[in-house]
Amino acid sequence: MSLTATTTNARSAGLTVLKSCLGGSKRRRVSTYSESNVIERDIVIVGGGPAGLALASALEEAGSFPSVRKSMKITLIEGGDLNKIKAWNPAPGSFSNRVSSLTNASQIFLRSIGSWENVEESRTCSVEEMQVWDGVSDARIEFCASDVVSAGSSPSMARLTENLNLQRGLLRQLDSMPEVEIHQRTKVTSIETDVTNCSGWPLIHLDNQKVLRARLLVGADGFNSPVRAFAKIPSFGWAYNTQAIVATMNHPPRGAYEGPNTTCYQRFLPTGPIAFLPLSPTVSSLVWSTKPPLAAALLACEPDVLIGMINAAFRLPNVSMKYLHKRILDAHASGKPISPKEIREEIHWREQAHAIDQTSSYASALRKTDNLGIPPTDSECVPPLVTELQSGSMASFPLRFNHAESYIGEGAGARTVLVGDAAHTIHPLAGQGLNLGLADVECLARCIQESLLTGGDIGSYTALLPYAQERYFSNHAIMSATDKLHKLYATDIQPIVWARSVGVEVLNELDSVKAAIMMAAGAQEKNQTRATSAGWNFAGDVVETVATTVKTAGFLKDVVGNALGSVLKKISI
Repeated sequence: MSLTATTTNARSAGLTVLKSCLGGSKRRRVSTYSESNVIERDIVIVGGGPAGLALASALEEAGSFPSVRKSMKITLIEGGDLNKIKAWNPAPGSFSNRVSSLTNASQIFLRSIGSWENVEESRTCSVEEMQVWDGVSDARIEFCASDVVSAGSSPSMARLTENLNLQRGLLRQLDSMPEVEIHQRTKVTSIETDVTNCSGWPLIHLDNQKVLRARLLVGADGFNSPVRAFAKIPSFGWAYNTQAIVATMNHPPRGAYEGPNTTCYQRFLPTGPIAFLPLSPTVSSLVWSTKPPLAAALLACEPDVLIGMINAAFRLPNVSMKYLHKRILDAHASGKPISPKEIREEIHWREQAHAIDQTSSYASALRKTDNLGIPPTDSECVPPLVTELQSGSMASFPLRFNHAESYIGEGAGARTVLVGDAAHTIHPLAGQGLNLGLADVECLARCIQESLLTGGDIGSYTALLPYAQERYFSNHAIMSATDKLHKLYATDIQPIVWARSVGVEVLNELDSVKAAIMMAAGAQEKNQTRATSAGWNFAGDVVETVATTVKTAGFLKDVVGNALGSVLKKISI
């Protein structure tokens, strides 16, 4: 059967269901709303973030899913003002503080639905190398895109962009798709099951007094998902005792004898990892995960104090970082935040105490903003020195792990499905949060298309089950590996530091294993679904093995005391 014929049959099947629902709507109902306000929709997407907008674009993009575009009536609901995002036009050199890493696999998906061409590529930056090291032992691992480049593939392992740049591009794409109805500045007041019409279709009540009846309700509405609450889908997880500081940093360009600013740097301190993410030759983004009291104290200081601490966090030994943290916390508690002059003098004294050569790239107190001449031999081991934080870019937010027990609603919550942060929330240390959401969207759009092509009911459990089967365990493998890494590096107890450092140094010598991890993280463009799932399962197994190895060191408990046993138990959970 031709695609056209199959599509026609699927469309007829959908219209038959829709007509039966409209016929049933004439019956009297005991309700607080007028039946005349009920709007019949095939798909209602709650949430106008990147995942929700990408799903609407994927379902309506003629080149990718023509059958869906011809048959589906789609509505997207967003409580915020999307017009502000469409009108977002920052000054050159000015960047938003919320940045995401888009893997090559995610970029291919966005191109396939026609959205990437609407993203301002000049505001994105390719990632060609990553340097990650232990803040206690300095054990380091390096990832390079050239290790996985094949014929015709991208020379980068990912691309960094502001979330607003991506959202604006997706909205521009939807502007050319009048079939998608967008309700912005509109909130969902309640969701209930229609027990008299459409065999239990969800009824979505909006604050503009309208009511939508959806054959399929998609929750792309974030961690506190009203759709997940309606479907009564439980979730499990925990709040990390961690706050993420974000900011946009200005710094000098790399020198003529250095590589371009396309390297991501991440140092794992016991208080949490600090990441330096390039956006342009002179601008990079900060994501610093640390303890909530320290985050509050740093943000209460003058920007120059935070600048000094960012530079020091990539360079000073952990013992000095702990001392500086204590100084800042004590000053904050006294009601008189530490001054830029005081922190600069403390850092300079610490550099001298550690015998750090002032001509080395590891010296930060006496900032060298010119890159003339031959750079130090260690210049590319650490990021450029930060000289300024862009005004208004400093902020913080709490981090947590959360995973819904199911992605599909059942019973009274049937005809619902979750994507993105509504389904899972992950620590940002691996930069995989948005990529997981986009992979969800790609898979769900494909399942909807396949259901339509076979004349199926897109809201049925049977139609949605392949999505849950493909995405749940793939997501969980990445989330589990990331959570274990966070726990593994959240201590400076020596036996654990030794075990993880040996593992990292050995791994750094195994190019094939590093290539497998990069492919798992989306650096490889082909066979993304199977490769990602298998690769992250492999990466998860590596981390699990390290954790298990550390656990076997339990015999040291009597030597180092109950503290080690407690930490080992926590890591191995």
